Amino acid sequence: MTREGAGRAAPAPSSHAGGAQTSHARRVDVREWAGGIRFSAFTAIMLGLVVLAVFVLVPTVGTYLGQRQQIAALENSVRVTTDQVAALEQEKDRWADPSYIASQARARLYYFRPGEVVYLVDDDLPDTAIPKEQSAVSDEVEEARPDWMSQLVRSIANAGLTQTAVGPGE
Repeated sequence: MTREGAGRAAPAPSSHAGGAQTSHARRVDVREWAGGIRFSAFTAIMLGLVVLAVFVLVPTVGTYLGQRQQIAALENSVRVTTDQVAALEQEKDRWADPSYIASQARARLYYFRPGEVVYLVDDDLPDTAIPKEQSAVSDEVEEARPDWMSQLVRSIANAGLTQTAVGPGE
């Protein structure tokens, strides 16, 4: 016990009956409690320094955390850009290869070499993959008036002049 509390009587113990307190609880005198706290000049100076440090360091810590987030975002951006550059350089190296260029010309532009037989498959999708309801291509239907007679003659001539492809073993 402290010197101030030596002359006081100890508070009566409170009895608990079923968790309820009795009305014998003592009131605490705030003035008496606050009077027992002593502040020295050293305590006041230290408390002032702590408050000053909080006011100085909080904005600095916030700035530091914000800059760390920006650095992390920029490092991630650099990593993504580096990956993109590597992929583009790899594609550039692929386009330097003549066989790759030829394969792309065949696949994208349907180019072929003389003497090769090219098969284009039309409607190669199964019936289940074709949508049941197809929207109209356009709202207005225009009648085309081509010279159908010359197209018919050209088609018959081309069909008679083409060479028939023979597979191996036939």
